[in-house]
Amino acid sequence: MYPDYPGYGFGPTGGFFSDFGIFGVVFAVFVGLFVCVFAVFIVQGLRQWNRNNHSPKLTVPASVVAKRMKVSGGHGDTSASTWYYVTFQVDSGDRMELAVSGREYGQLSEGDRGSLTFQGTRYLNFKRG
Repeated sequence: MYPDYPGYGFGPTGGFFSDFGIFGVVFAVFVGLFVCVFAVFIVQGLRQWNRNNHSPKLTVPASVVAKRMKVSGGHGDTSASTWYYVTFQVDSGDRMELAVSGREYGQLSEGDRGSLTFQGTRYLNFKRG
């Protein structure tokens, strides 16, 4: 369209990188890194989800030994997010920390004994008794 204009196209005499200089290169590298990191997190999440789906559902005697929550955000005008975790100890002495809902977190107390049902790293249920 403008063959005589030296800044036209993406060749050695023009285009994105020459128009924006080093900023264009640095920006492209950061965008590329962001996309790669985001893709890695998605792939890891899908792998864990798939492993959980292919794991057997187990129900074992267990006790609640610890509870914790993780809060992020909430600075200035941003909203806060809270994640809840409970550590269970099974009769063999092994411990596992599982993410639970806020409702489950509130209903469980340290020292509770009962039957823990889980699938891989996915918490399903805990029945006292």
